Amino acid sequence: MARRTLSAAVALAAAAVVMNPTTVQASPPGTKDVTAVLFEWNFASVARECTTTLGPAGYGYVQVSPPAEHIQGAQWWTSYQPVSYKIAGRLGDRAAFQNMVNTCHAAGVKVVADTVINHMSAGSGTGTGGSSYTKYTYPGLYSSYDFDNCTSQITNYQDRWNVQNCELVGLADLDTGEDYVRRAIAGYMNDLLSLGVDGFRIDAAKHMPAADLANIKSRLSNPSAYWKQEVIYGAGEAVQPTEYTGNGDVQEFRYAYDLKRVFTNENLAYLKNYGEGWGYMSSGVSGVFVDNHDTERNGSTLNYKDGASYTLANVFMLAWPYGAPDINSGYEFTDHDAGPPNGGRVDACWQSGWKCQHAWPEIKSMVAFRNATRGQAVTDWWDNGGDAIAFGRGSKGFVAINHEPGALTRTYQTSLPAGTYCDVQSNRPVTVNSSGQLTATLGSNTALAVYAGKSSC
Repeated sequence: MARRTLSAAVALAAAAVVMNPTTVQASPPGTKDVTAVLFEWNFASVARECTTTLGPAGYGYVQVSPPAEHIQGAQWWTSYQPVSYKIAGRLGDRAAFQNMVNTCHAAGVKVVADTVINHMSAGSGTGTGGSSYTKYTYPGLYSSYDFDNCTSQITNYQDRWNVQNCELVGLADLDTGEDYVRRAIAGYMNDLLSLGVDGFRIDAAKHMPAADLANIKSRLSNPSAYWKQEVIYGAGEAVQPTEYTGNGDVQEFRYAYDLKRVFTNENLAYLKNYGEGWGYMSSGVSGVFVDNHDTERNGSTLNYKDGASYTLANVFMLAWPYGAPDINSGYEFTDHDAGPPNGGRVDACWQSGWKCQHAWPEIKSMVAFRNATRGQAVTDWWDNGGDAIAFGRGSKGFVAINHEPGALTRTYQTSLPAGTYCDVQSNRPVTVNSSGQLTATLGSNTALAVYAGKSSC
């Protein structure tokens, strides 16, 4: 089938070359692997947050919501129905995006863009940047020839062809096997790279063959850019997350599902071998989270409404050496479709419904703990057989979590050098004696966390 010439804008994007690109591997590199996912924050607000909170706290990455032009509407999911690859969505224009990347980089925070490349929209109209479109026609970008022939919704997750060729919730499914489509998608991603983006979260990766994504990645000006792919595990399904690990990290949804069950109905003692010991993908290719924007709404994981269970699950995730963790930071909702307060503008945390989980003291303090204990194995595990656990990270850190209904006082054995440390959960000093022991009282649903290098509160 004859292919048309790319539009000028997309051609320029495809030709964009990143100057001196930073190499980003599967599993975020360096000493900072925690990502703050600022869901539906506008770019100006993200820029400010990188400077005031994310950089100082030690976050390595910030993930921003899809920047491409999308369908109009107040609902959050309009961001996931692109109509062009112009940076012209609800959250800001190209200049705002560029400023955000530069500002975050200056604060020591790398930028991951949530990238929607499996599909386009489900209807017709005028996009947030003024582009006219119909479901299968996006002038200057795609026409009906560029979409898969199956125009019905996905109905059978046991059938690979159905999952990867039919339409996810009625959205026009791009034929990512086509050279033209691959070039157009790579053009969009190269444009983002030219603006300094360090990596991508690939939305709905499960609905595209892994080989198609590998081909697209090979066309990038920085083919080693960090990738984190959304591939939801389903027992016995035709498409499995492990198929995608050759492209980069894959989000391990079972981690979040099981955390909800353990923190809600089971014993924290069971977490002693959490990770590969539970049949998950290897740590080095896994992206983990307590919740994300989908799961907090569909009830499959914990969310901010779960109080201490949610907070302690995030504390555990950041303390436990498995995967690369995302901290979901969104907004209050009763209507699951509701878009962001103030159109994505965050004037201040904990106002106008913004939950700012990344800045909760119990969670934020664990980012530095994770950075300080990176590479250290789990040591000195203790549990009471129920909902109280403790473990060390070699000679670098120690954590205790009490999810019991009452207070707990005990002496813990650690591998820490003797000295005084700051418990970053309570902001109080803790003494480790010459035998490596510390004695502490933890109230119900609280934690303790100390690490080398943090001796004073």
